[in-house]
Amino acid sequence: MDAPSRSHLASPILVANYRSLPSFMYRDSLPEAAVSPQLLALNTRLLETLEQDLAWFNSSDALEQLSGKTYYGSNLPFALAYSGHQFGGWSPVLGDGRAHVLGQLKTAADELIDVQLKGSGATPFSRGGDGRATLGAVIREYLLSEAMAGLNISTTGSLAVIATGEDVWRNGAYPGAILVRTAKSHLRVGSFQYAAVHQGPEAVKTLADFALAQYYPELSHDENPYQALLAQVIKGQAELVAQWMLVGFIHGVMNTDNSSITGETIDYGPCAFMDEFNPNKVFSSIDSQGRYAWGNQGAIAQWNMARLGETLLPLLDSDEAKALEIAQAQLGDFNRLFAEHFYQGMARKLSLDASDPELIPFVDSTLQLMTNTRVDFCQFFNALTEYHSTHREQDAGLVALFSTEAFPSLSSTPAQLLQDWLSQWQAKACDSQAALAAMIKANPKFIARNHKVEAAISAAEQNNDYSLFLDMARVLANPYVLAEQDKHYQDAPTPDQRVKQTFCGT
Repeated sequence: MDAPSRSHLASPILVANYRSLPSFMYRDSLPEAAVSPQLLALNTRLLETLEQDLAWFNSSDALEQLSGKTYYGSNLPFALAYSGHQFGGWSPVLGDGRAHVLGQLKTAADELIDVQLKGSGATPFSRGGDGRATLGAVIREYLLSEAMAGLNISTTGSLAVIATGEDVWRNGAYPGAILVRTAKSHLRVGSFQYAAVHQGPEAVKTLADFALAQYYPELSHDENPYQALLAQVIKGQAELVAQWMLVGFIHGVMNTDNSSITGETIDYGPCAFMDEFNPNKVFSSIDSQGRYAWGNQGAIAQWNMARLGETLLPLLDSDEAKALEIAQAQLGDFNRLFAEHFYQGMARKLSLDASDPELIPFVDSTLQLMTNTRVDFCQFFNALTEYHSTHREQDAGLVALFSTEAFPSLSSTPAQLLQDWLSQWQAKACDSQAALAAMIKANPKFIARNHKVEAAISAAEQNNDYSLFLDMARVLANPYVLAEQDKHYQDAPTPDQRVKQTFCGT
């Protein structure tokens, strides 16, 4: 990109409303200024969605603030405090170890959106780390969050990628970068855990009142607003995680400190999309026990919601037994809500009647077919959609996915299993234009293929070539639109391209 010019406009980044919280919930912390910042990517789509003036964000003033070189007046950056259960183990103090909240943007509708730097240097919560991020980790989060936004799945946003001009040391030297992230909120389940364990019920009440006022004002006048808050967060998480699973997404680090109270996908780290379907699939190098596997994500989200419920117990009722009863009733809703979102979503993906009493067993049998044959998740639903849209006359693409030889554990070939399943599906599939339109909308042409992401990272880190990264971001922003020149992004990896593990970086 060309060197940005100075701006005559004031910074649109306002003092964050988190400063109305008790000071124990954050620590003032200045970013470590980038040595030689360079703007590699600016997300104009996101800025337009947030109704921001592009002129300032293209200026050198913006580059200085977004790279940690300057801040304005009383708008001092800070790091948020939180606790968390990480892989089930309790950590009483975590907090932003490599991130600084700069402030907030205001939309035309007066909605406040957080602006945070990731990889901007050490904070009081760094626990001995350098607070930096590699360019590869930043590109990964940018691409994955853009993929989620394109899929209409609630997510934090990646506003910009800024190269710092200096290396970061991990298992070697890697170019450093800063991700400029946006979010409706950076409050997590771990934020409530931190307030509860360090300051007690009054602090939790203050935090809950803040969350109600800022994010769910319509609940503030409820007969029991704290019960309503718990119910709303549970509802948001149930829908979010079901949406993840419907596109083969595996978050990888579903710790309570990575569980947003506003229902956004946050902290991408080692996340990935599946290629071959496997309900027990994990990518994260640190998830050795498979705690956060694809098929476990619903149960883990409910577990996280139980931890939130524990912090809110003193607010739900003064009688401990009644408070526990209220919390358990709300948590009991999670499985129903999650199942509704997941199976109704699968009905759309398969062009089925969501009210069919046999929907759940048929979906489960479909997942078993996919498990037994190791079919590519995204390609299967794309091929089925193509087959259905041609009035079930052109099945070559679908059949090709099941053309492998029989696996030793199977009594039939994948092709035979497909034909058996197809005969059942054809008897159930809805042929209406509305059902087909819903099917097309439910099955994206593109996901952020791991090997494609790694290729973009490799080109950027090794050759200073950002063209693959920027082109992939373009495609992922519109995953339901297939252009001829973009078809290669649909390709499943060859055996030597397959990404077996991913790593935490941002």
